[in-house]
Amino acid sequence: MCIHTCTMAVNIGKLFRHATWRKLTRYRSQSGVRRLHGVLNPQVQRYNALLSSSQCGCGRMSESLFQRPEISMSSVRLMHPGSPKGEGIMNVFDRKTKRLQRNRAALLEDAHVYDYLKDEVAFRVSDRLRDITRKFPVAVDLGCGKGHLAKYMQDDMIESLYQCDVSEKMLETSSSCENIPTFRVKCDEEFLPFKENSLDLVISSLSLHWVNDLPGALRQVNLCLKKDSPFIGAMFGGDTLFELRCSLQLAETEREGGFAPHISPFTDVRDIGNLLTRAGFNLLTVDIDEITVNYPSMYEVMYDLKGMAENNAAWSRKLLLHRDTMMAAAAIYKDMYGNEDGSVPATFQILYLIGWKPDDTQPKPAKRGSATVSMKDLESLNQVK
Repeated sequence: MCIHTCTMAVNIGKLFRHATWRKLTRYRSQSGVRRLHGVLNPQVQRYNALLSSSQCGCGRMSESLFQRPEISMSSVRLMHPGSPKGEGIMNVFDRKTKRLQRNRAALLEDAHVYDYLKDEVAFRVSDRLRDITRKFPVAVDLGCGKGHLAKYMQDDMIESLYQCDVSEKMLETSSSCENIPTFRVKCDEEFLPFKENSLDLVISSLSLHWVNDLPGALRQVNLCLKKDSPFIGAMFGGDTLFELRCSLQLAETEREGGFAPHISPFTDVRDIGNLLTRAGFNLLTVDIDEITVNYPSMYEVMYDLKGMAENNAAWSRKLLLHRDTMMAAAAIYKDMYGNEDGSVPATFQILYLIGWKPDDTQPKPAKRGSATVSMKDLESLNQVK
């Protein structure tokens, strides 16, 4: 495993409860776009997957990728096991609130103004995909948002792309790949509708940090991938927005005698490699990057986070922040972290993950004691004989 700098988050969420699929009905919308709609009973209605091909898609969606209609939820759990039996799953994030936040952000008139960070991270993820000299027939963009990754996909990288997101409004406004069949799937990252060994590539950019059961989600990704297929992802790390976090805590403690968490918990880099290993991946690469964006004041930081749909969605969040506390936090932010020109920085720590599903054809470490050159002779290799 190659780890340049590492992290993990406490992860989180309730998996689907007892219920059964009733049936899958096919219908055609008025626009003629072919749709596949999973009709579930009320207990699992929020895990309903709405599958629709995009307007620019030049091919048909492959139904063989998805779970069969008549199947019980207990069978689904066997095919897509989450965390190991007996391991508690923390329910930290309100997934319904996060979906609403993403829907509202997608409907903003100036929604494109807030895409700068996610576009930059998506470019860096696609750059890592470029290092793999292989063309992937079926790729999934997990948590696609507005299609940030699709902007950088080329037809020499993938043959077809399935964009998945929990927000239907994000899917409606998402960008599509040029000259590549692109399909949109509404589904929760904690419950993937794809069959085992059906995908050639799964990529995810700045989405998995909102997943409650991250080990279970990674395990599902591993099961859906074919052998010797990669998962490439990016997510916020634990030091993200530390300036805003500290400023709000100090101001709220001083003004109100205590503080509540206003910044959602993020994955810590020290444990992300263990998470990928537990999920069944090997040949791991984890690296860390920091992006610093300068803003006029703390208020612009918070406003842009809302526009990105990255505002707090933890169950423990405080719904009211007093004006006096915000003014004190803005002053503390500027005093402790402000730049000489009067602006304030916001640091985003990005964790990049690459893991491969095991296969017998992959390179393996040599047996212990099989070396033919001693380490002490390395200096002599450069000497001209």
